[in-house]
This record gives sequence, structure tokens and C-alpha cells, in this order.
Amino acid sequence: MASAARYATLDVLAYGSPRVGDLKKWEIVMTIFRIQPHGRLQEWVAEEKSYYRAEGLEYEFVGTDPGSAPGAHVSVKSSDAAAPRDVRRGAFESMEAGRACEINSACHWAVNMASSAQHGRMWGHAYSVAPAAIVVPPESPIHRPRDLAGVPVSVGYHSGGHFSALQALYSFLPPDDVKVEFGGPPLGRLAAMLDRNVSVANIFGPLLYVLEQQGFRKVVDTTYMIGFLFSNDADIEDVDKYFRAMQRAQRDIDLAPDQYKHYLLKGIPAKYHDIVDVERFGPGERIVFEDYTREMYEQTHRWMEDLNLFPVDQLGHAAYEVAVAL
Repeated sequence: MASAARYATLDVLAYGSPRVGDLKKWEIVMTIFRIQPHGRLQEWVAEEKSYYRAEGLEYEFVGTDPGSAPGAHVSVKSSDAAAPRDVRRGAFESMEAGRACEINSACHWAVNMASSAQHGRMWGHAYSVAPAAIVVPPESPIHRPRDLAGVPVSVGYHSGGHFSALQALYSFLPPDDVKVEFGGPPLGRLAAMLDRNVSVANIFGPLLYVLEQQGFRKVVDTTYMIGFLFSNDADIEDVDKYFRAMQRAQRDIDLAPDQYKHYLLKGIPAKYHDIVDVERFGPGERIVFEDYTREMYEQTHRWMEDLNLFPVDQLGHAAYEVAVAL
């Protein structure tokens, strides 16, 4: 992932000029730290409060338009289009291909595997926790977790929905009774649920709040950890600046979340805004400024390998010290 650059032209005194005062144009490259928000509050609060600027971080946001995501244009409760099935591309594949940014987030399983395959490095001094759940529409006959035995749950391939569903369901169902189907990215699954093209799905963050306000029922809580992946080209000092700003933003959110909940609408397509009440939303994802330890890294990696969740050509094998920035 190559760093973005901004060019600034400066007038400087040219050495060896025939007379004092002669100026020569020089171009210098100023790197821009590209941030891919994650549908949460913290980046927007840090911008509102100028915390990035206070840290001296030259930054820009990328990939912030939820309407550009696959599946985002399905109609609300009126589409006859079938929901996508068996979409074998998710958060890991996006990181594997190289996201055009210096820092981004995904479930800690995908970030763990991506960093172990050296598609970037995992930040070792923070992670976040995102509310998530397997939900069903109000008319569904499914009420208890064990009612999900043999029922396909729509998830995103190699993404938080996939891994958190398996982790939760394996805790009370035999492996043969756990079924998932790969229904594409989160916004596509949200639309498919609203249109009743999917009957069970694992959904996280503000999208879960949207469904709950439409009467969808939580059957199993699947709240899970999010990791941070920064590019191999990113300046570690810029990464530090980013997290210092995010920590200040997290304190503000903890103190008065209602002041900032409106920013959650930035991760929801505008066509859904009139069916939700943001004042009823929770605060969403919370950043925890604790270490992602060696034990956490190695246990998570073994779990994915033991379940054969990745083909051999995608498996990473880098040690903790290589994959995780300490």
C-alpha cells in the first residue's frame, strides 16, 4: 500500500546563484496519512475536536461513502432481487489486496491473519469491541439460540460476521449443526434482512441498531474484537499520533456519548436515515487501549488454523514480534 503524497512548492534560496536573492522552485513531498473509518464515532470526534491536527498529523479520510459499498443500493422492504449467496470475498481479501490507506480496521481474526501474512502490521497497543448479534425478523419462529441448529446464518466471508458467528455458535451447538452462508458485505446483508431476502444474519455496529429499531430480535450476542492494521509503508510516528488522537476522542465519547451519536449516520446509507432514530442508538464500537498480547495473537491464530478457515495459500506464519507493532 503506497503512501499518498501531497506536493508543496517552496521558494528557497538557490545555492550558487549568480546574485543574492535569486530563488529556485523546489518541490517537497509531504506524506498524507490516509484513514479508513470503520462506521464508528472515534474518527469523526477526533476530527471535530481537531485532535489529529493537535498531534501534527497530516491526514485525510478515505472510503467513507456507505452508498458506494456493494449491496448498498438494494431497496428497503421492496426489492424482489435475491440476496447474494456464497460471496467468497471479505475483510481479509480486501486487506490481502492492499487497502488504499495507511490505517484501517477489521475484526481481529482477519487482521491477525493479514498481519501474519505480512499484508501490513497489527497495532499492538489497542483494539476495539463492537456490538454484534445474530438477529431474526420479528415474525421469525426462531426465539432461542438452540433454534439455530442447522439454520444457515448469513455472514461476511473471512470477516467479523463469519468468525464471531462460529465462535458463538460453537459454544452451544455441535459443529455439524452450525451453518453459515456468505451473504456479502454488511450493508448488503442489512438490505437483505430489511427486504426479507435473508431470514437470519450476523450484524454488527450501527447496522445492528437499525435492525433492532425495525423490530428484529437478537437471538445470540456475538460482540467481538476489532483490530487495527497499518500499512507497511506507514510512518510509525504517524500511527502513534493517530492513536493519541483516538484516545482523546474515546474519552469524550465515554463522558458524553449523546453529543456524538449523529456521526454513526455516516456509516449508514442516506436512504435509511428516515427509518431510524439516532437518539435511540448506543455508542457503538469502543476502543480499548490495552495490548493485543502474544497469547491473544497465538490463541486466535491457532483457532483459525484448527478450524481450517483459510486455504494454505492465504495462511500467514509470521511470529508475533514481526506481525504486531509493539
